[in-house]
Amino acid sequence: MKSFFNREGRGIVLASVIGIISLFLAQYTPSAINSVMIALVLGIVLGNVWKVPEAFSSGISYTSGKLLELSILFLAFAINYTNIAKLGSGSFIAVAVVLFTLLILTVFLAKKFNCPGSSGWLIGFGTAICGSSAIAALAPSVTKDKEDVAVSMAVVNLYGTLGMIFLPMILLRTGMNANDMGLMIGGSLHSVGNVAGAGFTVGPEAGEAAITIKLARVALLTPGLIFINFLINRKTASSWKDHFKLPWYLIGFILITILGTFVTFPDSFLATMESIGKIILTIAMGAIGMKVSFQKLINSGRRGLGFGLLLFVIQLAMLYGFIYIL
Repeated sequence: MKSFFNREGRGIVLASVIGIISLFLAQYTPSAINSVMIALVLGIVLGNVWKVPEAFSSGISYTSGKLLELSILFLAFAINYTNIAKLGSGSFIAVAVVLFTLLILTVFLAKKFNCPGSSGWLIGFGTAICGSSAIAALAPSVTKDKEDVAVSMAVVNLYGTLGMIFLPMILLRTGMNANDMGLMIGGSLHSVGNVAGAGFTVGPEAGEAAITIKLARVALLTPGLIFINFLINRKTASSWKDHFKLPWYLIGFILITILGTFVTFPDSFLATMESIGKIILTIAMGAIGMKVSFQKLINSGRRGLGFGLLLFVIQLAMLYGFIYIL
């Protein structure tokens, strides 16, 4: 234990300081600018203006890897499959078809559009489901490149914020009813904060509908993880069993989400688990930021921005198509 702290301690403490500062600053920023994004930005700035001493490297690597995986277990308590049951059959079909179609398009289009590394997969997964949390859940199983994680986080948060601002303005000019506007907002925007901000800007009925749709998307995170891992590994898997060799944290994530559907946990317990997960994820993002170079971020980010915009537009178009059909 002593040798662990001697080896990892400095980096863990530094990342924790960034995390604590980020959690404090997030109390005074709009909901779209959360502690996770603040920690990522602070980490990137610190890592590029100050040459982080070698003594911190091991702890930073540990925090950006193991703590990221650990945070996912706590975030699983926020997922409940009963949210799917709250949707009507038409809305559920629209949400599920759009989500899984977008995951298929993500895997097949990322290479064609030259989206570097695994950032294309992460951008697509974050766009399809729930932004930063979805990226955090998928990242450890598909990449060790922290630039890819940083690019994908930046892209989905940017488009989520822009969508929160401009999508309500556009929808209010279309003459859609509140439920249809709720489907467009809840079925496309990246984080729950984005959805709440845009939905209740339109009106209370649209806001409630949008939140219900969004929570159903979040509930599809587990099958989404299994599905995209299958798509990514389909050519390298030697047998069907290889598709079910999931990392330990994904197995734990799946078990917790299933347990949470059949066991009613006290609200105070769920709030505590979610808060712990958010704190750990924020600290991990600070560590990830410190491993990212400005130059690589800029080079990768250009293509990531284009790919993220393409997927966001496709997502909106599919949702509008369902509204027209239904």
